[in-house]
Parts: sequence; C-alpha cells; structure tokens
Amino acid sequence: MAVVTERINVRIGSDSAMKDITKDVDEVIRVSELSDGSANVFIPGATGSISTVEFEPGLQEDVPNALERMAPPDIPYKHHETWNDGNGRSHVRATIMGPGMIVPFVEKELQLGRWQNIIAINHDTRERKREIIIQLIGE
Repeated sequence: MAVVTERINVRIGSDSAMKDITKDVDEVIRVSELSDGSANVFIPGATGSISTVEFEPGLQEDVPNALERMAPPDIPYKHHETWNDGNGRSHVRATIMGPGMIVPFVEKELQLGRWQNIIAINHDTRERKREIIIQLIGE
C-alpha cells in the first residue's frame, strides 16, 4: 500500500460559491504510480467544504440558495459576538457539509457517477484562495 499526497490551490468566490476540481483530482491520480485505491480530498479551514454535485449553472445557484435558507446571513450568530467578523453563517454551512470526502479509483479512473463532479465550496463572506489536499492511498 502506498500513499501519495499533493496540494492544489484554487480561487473560489464568496458565499458558498463552488469550483469544480474533478480534473485536478483526475490529474493527481493520472501522474501517480497508483492504479487502484482511494482519493481523500480535504479542504483545510473552517469555512470550506468538499462535496459532489452535477456542476451545471442551475445547481451552481441552487446549492448556495439552499444553504442561504439553512444558515441565512440575517440572524444572530454567537460567533459574531466573539470574533465580530460577520461569517458565523460560513462556519455553520461548512460544518453541515463537511471538509472532505473519499472517492475510490479503479485502473486510474475515479468511480464517480455520470453527472457527478467533485467540488470545493467557499462559504466565507469573501473570495478566497483555497488549498485542497488530495491524498491517494492504494497500489
């Protein structure tokens, strides 16, 4: 069993904007010496998430809109009282979605569904450059 760890950096808009990183994960697998295993995709930080979605314009609006209803900007957050930074909703959204996921790969191919893309989401109230850690475990 071998482990390969790579990092990529992506710029993502604010308020639960999404970035398709499927090709980046594919590339890490392609250039590795591994054929079969798991890709662990993780975003460090308390206001980012990794997930899957059909990455198309409608869902690029629907997902942030749904998160807006779940954790709206116009309600009180204790985080604001502590840090006065206005992004309590960003932390709540990131907690709901989670910072990472594992996707299997077989013969160097991610085992995603036909319309499934790996996405990085920035829930913060400002655009951010995000580091994504891609760790492959396999043989």
